[in-house]
Amino acid sequence: MNDPYVALTYSESPEFADRYGDATTDRLARDLPLYFTLKNGINCLGRDYVRGGFKYLTIFMPDEGSPKDGFDGFWHTGMSAPQTNKENVVLSFWSSAQKFMRITSSSHELKNKTKPRVAISAIWVNCTAFPSNPNPRAYTGYFDSSSTILNRVWYAGAYTLQLSTLDPKEGSALIDYNRHIDHNNSPTGSWYSNLTIAPGNAVTTDGAKRDRMVWPGDMSIAGPGIAVTTYDMLAVRNALDTLFNHQYSDGSLPYAGPPMGDGAEFSDTYHLHTLLGVFNYVLYSGDLNWLQENWFNYIKALEISIAKVDDMDLLHVSSGNDWLRPGMTGHNGEASAILHEVLYKSVMLAHFIGDDRDEAQPGGKWMAVAARLKRGMEKIYCPRAGLFADNIGRRNCGGVEEVLPQDGNSWILLTRILEGTDARVFNISENLRKRWTKYGAPAVEYPNVISPFVTSFELLAHCAAENHDAAVELMEMMWGYMLDGPGMTNSTMCEGYRADGYAQYPAYWSPARGSHAHGWSTGPTMALLIEILGIKLTSPMGRTWQITPHLTKWLSYAQGGFATRMGKFEVKLKRMRDSEGREAMILEVITPSDTTGHISWGGRMTTKVQGGKYKFARMLDSPGTEWIDLADDSWKALSDEERKAQDWPRMSERAFVPDYKWVKPPHEERQPGIVDWDAMERNYINGHLRKGSDINGVVGISVQEL
Repeated sequence: MNDPYVALTYSESPEFADRYGDATTDRLARDLPLYFTLKNGINCLGRDYVRGGFKYLTIFMPDEGSPKDGFDGFWHTGMSAPQTNKENVVLSFWSSAQKFMRITSSSHELKNKTKPRVAISAIWVNCTAFPSNPNPRAYTGYFDSSSTILNRVWYAGAYTLQLSTLDPKEGSALIDYNRHIDHNNSPTGSWYSNLTIAPGNAVTTDGAKRDRMVWPGDMSIAGPGIAVTTYDMLAVRNALDTLFNHQYSDGSLPYAGPPMGDGAEFSDTYHLHTLLGVFNYVLYSGDLNWLQENWFNYIKALEISIAKVDDMDLLHVSSGNDWLRPGMTGHNGEASAILHEVLYKSVMLAHFIGDDRDEAQPGGKWMAVAARLKRGMEKIYCPRAGLFADNIGRRNCGGVEEVLPQDGNSWILLTRILEGTDARVFNISENLRKRWTKYGAPAVEYPNVISPFVTSFELLAHCAAENHDAAVELMEMMWGYMLDGPGMTNSTMCEGYRADGYAQYPAYWSPARGSHAHGWSTGPTMALLIEILGIKLTSPMGRTWQITPHLTKWLSYAQGGFATRMGKFEVKLKRMRDSEGREAMILEVITPSDTTGHISWGGRMTTKVQGGKYKFARMLDSPGTEWIDLADDSWKALSDEERKAQDWPRMSERAFVPDYKWVKPPHEERQPGIVDWDAMERNYINGHLRKGSDINGVVGISVQEL
């Protein structure tokens, strides 16, 4: 066979757009090139080789070597000659269902066995991501503001979530894990995505390139993000079904879905993230029937974590697995705070389905455990630093390896373990802010790492501390860098990067392995709507709600919303001035007609109101000024009794003009982070597990207090 052939390499980041491409597994620094034998006419890759969120395709003709006769395509194990061992050949290369390349070549040159030339007249890409809707622009939510950066960040998060939602039959690009199920003989450094990882026709996963698997930790950010962008709740449900379908006999939930989840992989924190995923799914979808069907297994899983709260009044973790960070051991603050949140959400879930069991009552077991966790947390508070420590042992305040983690402190704030009147709340928020560098918020529990996953929780933590200015500042600084920094994609959110801003997630020894379309990094997409515009559902689908907007000092206007099956929730905020030049702000709220809720703004809250359209103004130079009603609908929606209770004056919106004098304040200049190269090497991850772990064996091991 004398047909010409080319080699293909792929990359999400421009940093690795070359003949070597980026990496999917960690067995080689770069993936093997994919050799592709060509015919005159239309050529296409099979669906097995769907390449997730790649932006860069390199096509080249190798200088040496030729394909073995009869092979349509195969992995190349070196840059000098193709692999000809049949055991290493990947089959199912051709597929008429895929888009195609049109190739022409010189038949004269082929006949004379000279080096062929190839002319590519067109290239098509068939995007199989987001199979739930044939129109990928059919968003059910939106966001717009005076900040171009925030607008880009919101849509980049939405796009990242779409790319990470895939056909379950196109899952898992990790051949080293897949071979335990499909017994593939693909060579080290190769990849393909053809493992069925979930039921149904769509599922949300961790990343578009890799791992293309269901990961519970990702869903704590991705689930609400999906709800407020595409409302693809079926993809979320299929992910949850995958995890519950692989629940272990004792009630523990797997660290991840297939090809993991069939052994003993376990993580105390990811176990709890699954339970939070249940709450988020039910809250936005209103699928109470699904909750009823899974309630027994949910309670069984909850009891696993409750049983680990011992006489220290903190959760004693039994697994070192978390978001790849080291030191997840002992009586841990992050795990305890997440359990505290799960307990409160569990009480709400029981109420949603009318389960009046004693455990879920205000004085019942679940709230009693939450109170114990609150007391236990004081054992790891570090007054000197104004932050909480990682655990009771060596990583405690003043311990041999003192660590004051980003993840634990963020969770302690966002779960509101501390009372709102506790002065430590705002101080912790500001102390986290003081650690920011030029490129973002460092995760000090994992040296050299800037983690958009953990920083997504920090965003929520600042909002819980009523420090919304810090949250918006961080979104613009860090997520703006994730769009425009060197090696970034300008359109998606990466898994993580190095303290000095380089596009390497320090968990991996190969910089090319990092994912640049990772659902766990999309925190601003939901935070901008839920926290900054303040649209919070308080019962399934938003039958009840609370609107608490915060424009912050960084914005002159912001608007956005999303829809559930109840209808549209929308908030608009803008700075204005009255006829005397006094600063004012105007708020417009739209909620579905068959709903009720409260509007809280500037220290005042409405009585319970029916869904509808409300519009108010508030003078900013007089904090005590009552609201000014600007919409007749605001009054029409109120009952006579409610109308009498609302005593603010009425005025036409025409009395206000845009505030053209407003100037956005400058961002604080910060220093770049410094890389500890020795710590980098010590903390590299082997696969998904720490070096020395057996990927075929039990990884949820008992760990001592460190």
